[in-house]
Amino acid sequence: KINILLIEKNKQFMLSIIVPVRNEMDNVREIFDYFSGNLKEINFEVIIINDFSEDNTFEEAKSLSKNYENFKILDNHKKGLGGAINLGIEKASGENVVIMMADQSDSIKDLIRYNDLMVSENYDAILGSRFLRNSKVDGYPIQKLILNRIFNLFVKFIFWNSYNDYTNAFKIYKKKALREIMPLISESFNIFLEIPLKIISRNYKYKVISIDWIGRKKGKSKFKINELGSKYLFTLIYCFIEKNLLNIKKWGKIMSLQKAVVVFFLIVFIILFGLSFIL
Repeated sequence: KINILLIEKNKQFMLSIIVPVRNEMDNVREIFDYFSGNLKEINFEVIIINDFSEDNTFEEAKSLSKNYENFKILDNHKKGLGGAINLGIEKASGENVVIMMADQSDSIKDLIRYNDLMVSENYDAILGSRFLRNSKVDGYPIQKLILNRIFNLFVKFIFWNSYNDYTNAFKIYKKKALREIMPLISESFNIFLEIPLKIISRNYKYKVISIDWIGRKKGKSKFKINELGSKYLFTLIYCFIEKNLLNIKKWGKIMSLQKAVVVFFLIVFIILFGLSFIL
């Protein structure tokens, strides 16, 4: 009985799936089959956003979309994942919005779980983690894994929150919540850090669940650790400042405003000092 009600709700509420692509000719056809073949019980749309591909990804996606329902193909006008995600949110028709990568590293079963929870329990976000007890991770490069765990541990400490997978893209949000946390200013992969930090800091209703992840089988990853360190640092400081400037007045009730400001900038200094060893 519950399942029947859930199926009916899934048909009522549209899910928008944002998939940014750059030079994904090896994967583009599989993207269409991946979603259309596995989401038959869900009212969904897939928004594929070409992020300045240098191959024929955009043309191939446009051609394939003629044979599939529920697919939108857009061309990004501001180079970078930040621009692609912002465009996807703007053009999304669904009440709920999920971000997934083109390499199909995320589980379609987890996507269905995300959507079911959003529809049935009215969360503002479901934040998946690849690093919980029931999570399964396969093919994660060891150097990237070590740096990921160190950075996420540091973010947990700075924001005093138990969530442990901030930087992964695969999360689902209410579109209304995404509109409310605008502007999203990050230009690259760091947008995947900015969004959950704002959701958590602004006390939206969210749930953390375990998810699975498998390494890319085709094409090349666009993630470059050595090029993104400063961007992640910028986003971390920006979100920290945004969160705590809102609390300075609260601090002022306990201590003088001058002392509150001193404490605030002392914490910023600690962040910078700590990240100088990590990045």
